[in-house]
Amino acid sequence: MNNKKTDYKSAGVDIEAGNEAVNLIKEKVKSTHTKEVLTGIGSFGSLYSIKEILSNYENPVLVQSIDGVGTKTIIARKMKKFNTIGIDLLSACANDILVMGAKPLTFLDYIANDRLDPMIVNEIVEGMTKACKETGVSLVGGETAEMPDTYLPGEHDLVGVITGIADKDKIITGKSISPGDVLVGLPSNGLHTNGYSLARKIFFKDMNYDVNTYLKSLRNTVGAALLEPHINYTNHVFKLLNEKINIKGIAHITGGGLTENIPRILPNGCSVEIQKGTWPSLSIFDTLKDLGNVEEDEMYQAFNMGIGMVFIVDSHSVDSIKKALNNITNVYTIGEVIEGENIVHYY
Repeated sequence: MNNKKTDYKSAGVDIEAGNEAVNLIKEKVKSTHTKEVLTGIGSFGSLYSIKEILSNYENPVLVQSIDGVGTKTIIARKMKKFNTIGIDLLSACANDILVMGAKPLTFLDYIANDRLDPMIVNEIVEGMTKACKETGVSLVGGETAEMPDTYLPGEHDLVGVITGIADKDKIITGKSISPGDVLVGLPSNGLHTNGYSLARKIFFKDMNYDVNTYLKSLRNTVGAALLEPHINYTNHVFKLLNEKINIKGIAHITGGGLTENIPRILPNGCSVEIQKGTWPSLSIFDTLKDLGNVEEDEMYQAFNMGIGMVFIVDSHSVDSIKKALNNITNVYTIGEVIEGENIVHYY
């Protein structure tokens, strides 16, 4: 029998730290709420009124997705900089439902760690709420899990769940894509949230660099280059949809790169040809390829290679897209749809 008094904190779970984290983030979370949000932080569930929103849709469909930021959290920990991975989380989730033409409405987050540090949670949520406000998404709830013995010391895991809405007859499915259509790419600004295990192997294991190593090829430190936030394409997509530009298909270039993600939206009988060099090469990918001696096919399957989102449209819509997004981003014509069986060819 143990004569010492035992409490939850001695087992590795600090309830007071959890309460402190809630106090730090509650005003930030509240700042994302639209009038549709009916509950505040701490509620068992989140209530969101949809009556007024539904009036804008003839046949409304809810669209949901769940995603994380992978081992990018390790870079944040090494840099002791956590205020951008919340941006990554919202962007990764939002982009996944944007490809269907869905408008993001609400967001839930899950932050897990070995030992809760209220200041780190505050930093993560700071970035998350910033991203939510920029795209009109309400952060309606979340969970902070302190799990000693599950995670290594200092480790974090982030997961997000997003809910959006689309009109059933206007959902972008890719089914109308046909040979002769054009691939239009929007640039990424780095790895976004994919390929980090390979990048970490090359930089930290093979080359023995650390996050503070400055590389001339990057014009930056390794850590800063890897921590560049994932671009959220909400405003880009809805700029085009609001101008009634006919988008046949959209692919978010995440894990699997162009090679794996574009076939996800292609109908039977269609493949694509992508012309390399039709968009600027990013130094982070050139550096990884050279340092790691990575074959080009592997690069295109592991990383986004500088393209974060792809639209597939008929050739007459390309100029309209470039004009509509002129003040937001560069736009690149990167390939075309050909006959085939759901394969990406490069030339």
